[in-house]
Amino acid sequence: MAEPVRVAILISGRGSNMLSLVRASRAADSPYQVVRVLSNVEDAPGLRLAAEEGVATWTRSHRGMKRAEFDALIDAELRAAQVELLALAGYMRLLSPEFIAGWEGRILNIHPSLLPLYKGLDTHQRAIEGGDTEAGCSVHVVTAELDDGPVIAQARVPILPGDTTDSLAERVLEEEHRLYAEALTEYARSLR
Repeated sequence: MAEPVRVAILISGRGSNMLSLVRASRAADSPYQVVRVLSNVEDAPGLRLAAEEGVATWTRSHRGMKRAEFDALIDAELRAAQVELLALAGYMRLLSPEFIAGWEGRILNIHPSLLPLYKGLDTHQRAIEGGDTEAGCSVHVVTAELDDGPVIAQARVPILPGDTTDSLAERVLEEEHRLYAEALTEYARSLR
């Protein structure tokens, strides 16, 4: 069996998707290994979860730095750790075009809508207000345009009568945890 693909996960918050990716990487046949979790939020709860799982972490606040300057710090850390593939999991900061170009085809993101619908924020509220009968999540390859890269996997969730943004978000998040691990596994396998 080939060496596992070295994956880093970028987070800004609680890290629930990161945790599902780390745990999926422990399967005997996993084609990837999570070697770093990085954050632009120094007290992001997900950093503690990653450390508890035995994954090395790196954090630095982006405040007061130009986007490309901060991304250069991340890039240096990723390259020092010999990372081959990135997974954005609740990373709430746009990456610079230079950074994306340097990692072209090697950055995945999970987005809480059925792309190309509802790019950006407030996806659940927009789906409910739009009268949609279903919502969901998408895993896509990151490009320079926000939430615009090729979609590699999706999961659909019905919008139920009386759904609130919170109740819908909770059900979509359950699907995100399953879908992202499956999609990352398949994508990593395609790199070997």
